[in-house]
Amino acid sequence: MSHLFSEFTLTSPRGPLTLANRAVVAPMCQYSANNGLATDWHLMHWGNMLNSGAGLFIIEATAVTARGRITPQCLGLWDDTTAAALNNTLDRARHLAPKVPVCIQLSHAGRKASSSAPWEGGQLLDAAHGGWQPEGPSALPHLAQETPPDAISAQGLADIQAAFVQAAQRAQDMGIEAVELHGAHGYLLHQFLSPLSNQRNDGYGGNFESRIRFPLEVFQAVRAAFKGSLGMRLSATDWVEGGWTPEETADLALRLKQAGADFVHISSGGISPQQKIAIGPEYQVPFAKLVKQKSGLPTMAVGLITTPQQAEDVLVRGDADLVALARAFLYKPRWMWEAAAALGGTVQASHQYWRCMPREAQGIFGAVRIGQR
Repeated sequence: MSHLFSEFTLTSPRGPLTLANRAVVAPMCQYSANNGLATDWHLMHWGNMLNSGAGLFIIEATAVTARGRITPQCLGLWDDTTAAALNNTLDRARHLAPKVPVCIQLSHAGRKASSSAPWEGGQLLDAAHGGWQPEGPSALPHLAQETPPDAISAQGLADIQAAFVQAAQRAQDMGIEAVELHGAHGYLLHQFLSPLSNQRNDGYGGNFESRIRFPLEVFQAVRAAFKGSLGMRLSATDWVEGGWTPEETADLALRLKQAGADFVHISSGGISPQQKIAIGPEYQVPFAKLVKQKSGLPTMAVGLITTPQQAEDVLVRGDADLVALARAFLYKPRWMWEAAAALGGTVQASHQYWRCMPREAQGIFGAVRIGQR
């Protein structure tokens, strides 16, 4: 049997979460919310991804506070109104697809908040253009020419931690099976980890132990409240000399495991415009392999894994337990159907699609039957 199409089980305090296969739809920001509220765009997008055949679908970076949005158009889960919109939209999408476990990525953008959407340039917005004052570990801007963010106070840290917990509780109430905390790509939790963005002189900055303190505290607080599968996405390296390193990532992953993590999702970069990324096929897979070996946590690999055979090879080698794809699923929402045909696997599909199979892919939906007179 294909490794990609074999089952995988994540643990959780409330019991095992079994995935039908080892492909994951990675979280992809859509920048299409209305004041944090999910819209019809999300209904269409989530319905598409839930019909992709992947074993797990992760909802995009979802802000735990309004101030923590990347852009004014980012999805939110910070109050009853945003929760109701997300719950309603997700429930409708799930009724239009086979049963697929859902994970949500909870996030705070920190100093990278108040940005315009990528197709509008992606730069810092001022108040006159719908922006707001960002906050971060230190009063250090992401780009040198930008207005510095506010350094978060001790009370501010407590408030943000509480916001993560409340968002996770809301996700749990609506039946979402897993939560991923966003500790990558230069957003707030990553900003605390990296010495490039965290130059605090209190107990949350300085050496490794102090820099990981706030992300760990957030994780522990969410773990106490959320009973589904819980993990964190991490940038394994800043790709900048003197920044966060793969070895530190592996060390943090081990501590997350001890704190009750069920998985870790390994990416890289995003903290600094000085990054020099060695991009190529599977360029982040070695980081996932290192973290898996050092921590023993179930590990997701992501990054320029674009073909079914690549995904299969990553799993066969044991470099990761799960393979996550983002842009590949945007470009080909039925990527897993093609992978099933190539690797001899099967996928779930809504019965409305059962008649679509070309001759070379007759078995990808399993033993389905259709008739007509």
